Amino acid sequence: PDLERRFHDLFAATPAALHNLYGPTEAAVDVTFWRCRTDGEGEPVPLGRPAANTVIRVLDRDLRAVPAGVAGELAIGGVQLARGYWRRPELTAERFVPDPDGEAGQRLYRTGDLARFRSDGILEYLGRIDHQVKLRGFRIELGEIEAALLAHPQVREAAVLLRDDPRLGPSLAAFVVPEPGASPEARELRDSLEALLPEHMVPASVTLLPALPLSANGKLDRGALARAEPGREEVAERYVAPRTPVEEVLSEIWADVLGLARVGIEDNFFALGGHSLLATQVTSRVYQALGVELPVRRLFEAPTVARLAAQLAPQIATGAVAPPIPRTPRSAGAELPLSFAQERLWFLDRLVPDGSVYNVPTRMRLRGRLDRGALARSFAALVARHESLRTTFATRRGHPVQVVGPPFVPDLPLVDLRGLAPGRREALAATLGAEEARRPFQLASGPLLRLLLLATGAPTLDGAEAEHALVINLHHIVTDAWSMGVLVRELAALYGAFLTGVPSPLPALPIQYADFAVWQRSRLWGKLLGTELVYWRERLAGAPPRLDLPTDRPRPAAQRFRGGRHFLRLPEALVQGLQRLAHREGASLFMALLAGFDALLARLSGQSDLSVGTPIANRTRAEVEELIGCFVNTLVLRVDTGSDPGFAELMGRAREVALGAYSHQSLPFEKLVEELQPERSLSYSPLFQVLLVLQNTPAVSMRLPGVLLESLGVETKTSRFDLLLALLESEGGLSGELNYDRDLFDRTTMARFATQLARLLEGAVADPLRRLSELPLL
Repeated sequence: PDLERRFHDLFAATPAALHNLYGPTEAAVDVTFWRCRTDGEGEPVPLGRPAANTVIRVLDRDLRAVPAGVAGELAIGGVQLARGYWRRPELTAERFVPDPDGEAGQRLYRTGDLARFRSDGILEYLGRIDHQVKLRGFRIELGEIEAALLAHPQVREAAVLLRDDPRLGPSLAAFVVPEPGASPEARELRDSLEALLPEHMVPASVTLLPALPLSANGKLDRGALARAEPGREEVAERYVAPRTPVEEVLSEIWADVLGLARVGIEDNFFALGGHSLLATQVTSRVYQALGVELPVRRLFEAPTVARLAAQLAPQIATGAVAPPIPRTPRSAGAELPLSFAQERLWFLDRLVPDGSVYNVPTRMRLRGRLDRGALARSFAALVARHESLRTTFATRRGHPVQVVGPPFVPDLPLVDLRGLAPGRREALAATLGAEEARRPFQLASGPLLRLLLLATGAPTLDGAEAEHALVINLHHIVTDAWSMGVLVRELAALYGAFLTGVPSPLPALPIQYADFAVWQRSRLWGKLLGTELVYWRERLAGAPPRLDLPTDRPRPAAQRFRGGRHFLRLPEALVQGLQRLAHREGASLFMALLAGFDALLARLSGQSDLSVGTPIANRTRAEVEELIGCFVNTLVLRVDTGSDPGFAELMGRAREVALGAYSHQSLPFEKLVEELQPERSLSYSPLFQVLLVLQNTPAVSMRLPGVLLESLGVETKTSRFDLLLALLESEGGLSGELNYDRDLFDRTTMARFATQLARLLEGAVADPLRRLSELPLL
C-alpha cells in the first residue's frame, strides 16, 4: 500500500498507471494482474485476476478447492507452466501435480504461497505456507493474522511469529509499524483481532516498532524479530501471578503438565491446550501435592487456577496428606496378584489360547548410523528397570500370579534384506513385521517382549544413510499405549548414554507394576467399591445388550477376531471447527467426536440408547506415570440420543456422560463385568461392541542420537470389537482408521461409514442447533 500511494503521489499529473503482476519462476512473471487504484486508502494490494489461458486455484492439503474467504495454497495451471525442474524428478513430482478438477494430463504448480479469493473473485496474497505454525493443537497461518493487522487503519506494516519465551512458553507475538503520526494501543489492536479471528489466532503480545528489521536483500529478517523483546505492558496485562501458596502449586502443576514455562491464575486450562487425558494428570499431581481428591469434572467446571483454588480451599483446610503407593516386599515364594486388567487378559488367553488379538506390535523405520550394540544394551536396561518386561504368569492353587524373573538381555535378531531389489525389500520387511506381530505369546513361559531388526538400506561411506526396520512386540498384559510412549522415550535416553559410554541417566522408579496391582486390590473394596458399583449399576441399568448396526453378513455364533482396516482423515478445518464448538460448550474435542459418532450410530442402527466403549489411561497417581504396564481401563459411555436433539444439546449430553465416567474410572472394567453379570455371548463383547479412541497420550520425540525414527503401521488383521474408530492428531487434522470385524462388514461399508461421519460432523459445525435427523450423511 505504501508503494502504491507513493507512486500515485509522484505521478498524479500524468496518465501513468501502476500494475501489480505476480508470477513465480516455475510459471511466468505475470500469471495474475491488478491495476492499482488511486483511492486504495492503504488497503493491501491484491494479486487480482488470472491472465488469459491461466488457471488459478486455492487448495487445501488434499488439493481440494476451498471456498471464497478461506486461506489455502495458491496453485497455477494453464499454458504458462514450466515442464519441471532440470534433472530433479522427485521435486518435479512434488510441486507439479495433476489437476484434480482439470482434464486428463493437465497439471498444477503448487507455489507454496498462501492466498484466498475474496467474495468478488479477486485474489489476495497472505504470505508463505512455510510461515505456518502449530500452537496448542491448532494450525495457524501467520499470514492471516498479519493480513488482519494490516486491515487496521493505523497499521502500516505487521509481522507475526511463534516465540518460545522462557517465561511464557510458546505463544504468538505480533510486531507492528504504525502509520506516520498514529500511535495505536496494543490493547486496541488485540481487540480488533479478537473481532476478526478465533481466540487461538490472537497474539499474546503486540509490540510497536519504528520499523521492521530487514535482511541484506531487503526482506523481513524474522530472526532479528525473534530476538526482539515483546511488549512488556501487554505481557503483564495477560499474566496474573499466583497470590496464595495453593495457587502457586496449581500454577506449577498446570505448567508442568501443559509443557509451559508458567501459567497465570486467570488462564483457561483448555484454552492452553488441555484435554481430558492431561486433566487426569492434573488430578493425580494435585492428589500427590495437596492431598485432596480432584474429580476431572471439577476441572471442567473451574478451568482457571483462581477458580479451582477457591473450590479446593475447604478440602485443603483439613490438612489430609495422601499416602504414597507402598512397595510390596519381594520375599522368596511370595505370590504377587494380577491387576484386574491383567486378570481379564489372562482369562481371555486361557479361553482362546495361542491367539494374537492382544499383541501390541510397533514397527519403526530407523534412518542413520545405528549402533546395534548400544541398542541391545538399551533394551537390556529397560528390562532390568521395568519388572513388567520380565514378568510371566503362573497358576497357583487355581489362581494366576505374577512371577517376576531376573533381568535378562532380550534377543535382537538381525535379518539382512539389503541384497534384494528395493521393492522386494520393502514388501518382505512388511511381511516379516506382520508375521512377528501375529506370532502368539506364551504367558506362562515368556518372554512377553520380542524384538526383530531388519537391515533394509545400504549405508553410504560414512554410514549416515543406513536404514533399518525395528519391530517391538509385547503382549497387552504387560503394556498399553501410554507405556509404549514411555518405552520409546527411555530407549532414546539410554541409547544416547550408552553410545557415549556413560551410565543410564534415568532416575530410579518409586514403585513397580506389581506394587500397583497389590495397592489396587487392597484399595478397591468396602465403601469405595460399593460407591463405584452403585454409580455404574444405575448408569447402565436397562441398557440394550447389543448395538445392531446394519451388517453385510449375519453375526457368527462365535467371534473369530478377523479384522480389517479402513483409513480415514478428518480435515483440519473441520477439526478446528469442532474444537471451537466444543470450547464454546465447555466440552473437549473427544466429547464433540463422541456426540458425532453417537449421532451416526443412531442414524445407522435406528437405536437411541447407545453404549460406546473408550479406553482411559488410568494413570491417576503420579507414581505410575513413568511405569511400563497394563494400566489402561475401559469406560462405558451410555448416551441417549432420543427426542431428536440438536447437535449442541447432544454434545452437552455426551459431556455429562463422559465427566461422570471420568469421576468413576477407578472401577476396572473387568470388575464391572464381574459384578453386573450382563448377558454373555461368544458372538459379541459384553456391555458394548463399538469403541471410540482419541489417541492423545503424551507426544514422544521419535529420534535417537544420529538416527531418525519413523513410525510404520503393522497389519495385524485382527479386531476385538464389531467396530473401532481410532483417531490421532496429525498434520492437517485427525487421521485414523476404522478397525472392523471382517465377519460382519465389507471394506466398502467402512468407506461409506467414514464418509457419512465426516459429512455429519461438517453439518454439525455449520449449524450446531440442527437436529440429528436433519444432519447430512451424503
